[in-house]
Formats: sequence, C-alpha cells, structure tokens
Amino acid sequence: MTKYIKLEQQGPVTVLTLNRPECLNAWHAPMRAEILDVLRSAGADPEVGALVMTGAGDRAFCAGQDLNEAREFDASRARTWIGEWETYYDALRSFYKPLVMALNGTAAGSAFQVALLGDIRIGHEGVRMGQPEINAGVASVTGPWIMREMLGMSRTIELTLSGRMMEAAECHAIGLIHQLVPRDQVLPAALETARMLAAKPPVAMRLDKARLREMTEEGFRESIRAAERIHHESYASGEPARMMQAFFAEREQRRTNDQ
Repeated sequence: MTKYIKLEQQGPVTVLTLNRPECLNAWHAPMRAEILDVLRSAGADPEVGALVMTGAGDRAFCAGQDLNEAREFDASRARTWIGEWETYYDALRSFYKPLVMALNGTAAGSAFQVALLGDIRIGHEGVRMGQPEINAGVASVTGPWIMREMLGMSRTIELTLSGRMMEAAECHAIGLIHQLVPRDQVLPAALETARMLAAKPPVAMRLDKARLREMTEEGFRESIRAAERIHHESYASGEPARMMQAFFAEREQRRTNDQ
C-alpha cells in the first residue's frame, strides 16, 4: 500500500503518480521513500518495461521540497538531508529502464531536477520549470550541476542566480521538454513514448543507460559532497529559516485576507 503516490500498470508501463495535490505534490521523506520502493521493485520486475512519472491534478507535476518539512532544518539536519537526496537521485540515475516524465504542471526546485533526471519529458504549454531556491534563501548545488550538463554554464548561471521559472515554450526550445502536446494528451503521449522505449532490446537499453550514468557519475558525486558543505553553511546562517518563516507568514496573511 502507498499513501503519497498512486500506481497503475498499463501493459509493460508502470505509471507512478505523485499524489499530494493539496500541496502541489510537494514531496517529503515518506513520499520519497515510497518512490524509492517503486524504483527498486519496477527495476527488478521483468514484466515492467518502462516507468512514467506524473503528478495528480492539473496545477503541478511537483512543487519540489515540502517547506513544512524543511522550515526547521538546522546545519546538522541539512547534512543528513543531502544524504537522503543522494540516495533518491542515485536511484533515479541507476534505473536502467526507460523513465518518462509526464509533466502535467509546474516542476520547481528539486522537482525540476528530478524531471531532468528522467530520459524523456513531455509537457503542455502551461508547464513552468525552474530552480527558484535562491528566492527562499536556499543555496542551490545539485540543480546547477544538472542544468550545466543539459544547458551549459551561461544559462545555468542565469537560472540559478535569478531563480526565475521558465515557460514551456522556452523549455521546449532549449531541449528540456522533448514534446509539447495539448494538456489532455500529456499522459497518453508519455504512455506511447514509454511503450515504444519498452519495446527496445532490453540489454542494449540497460547498457546505454548504464553508460550515460557513467559519463556523469564523477560530477554527480562531487556535487553531492559540495552540497553537504554548502548547505551546512547555508542553514547555519539562519537565512533559509528566516526566508521560509516570512513565506509562511505571508501565506497566512493572504488566507486571513481572503476569509
């Protein structure tokens, strides 16, 4: 049984739906643990040829880290937190079957990173993607590493320091979204792509994905070690906690004004 995700089998394709729509499918440790279990079981199941990841609702694929979990982090917790992300990202990178991201809405922060760790991304014109951590006072380390691999240094600098969200058309133009389709066709198109990839020779697929992982392995591990060091300093400064408290206070004020 899963509590924070939904699973459905569509022939050779497992569909994993992030299922916390009340908070834009933001993930916390229990949700990530459920995703890890699925990655391991699907990877070992000979009946599973590919995996599609999507989000519940029509607003967000995933808003990234649940700030309710992160708001009380201190420097010590930040270090262990990075270790948890290393495990999660390593599982995605080590999934040697096709992984298709069906982007039903916004992918922000760590969700943007996870989307980029998939093999193929399919979205609609309302999708927005980006790395807004700086706006919450959080240093960004693994995000710039992934973006640099995809986009080069110049655009990585601009996106990291501005924290801006890219519209779908820009994401498609620079190759981050491979297909733009009508909103109601995102999941069907992702399933079609996943079935096509699942039909490829499995040994060649596994070896190709293993080699792609090898090509980026050194940079990935270096970025994790850097994240441990940088997030320790970032959270020790108290800046993330102050920015998150301001965010929650502003949100509560908006709710009060709307009543």
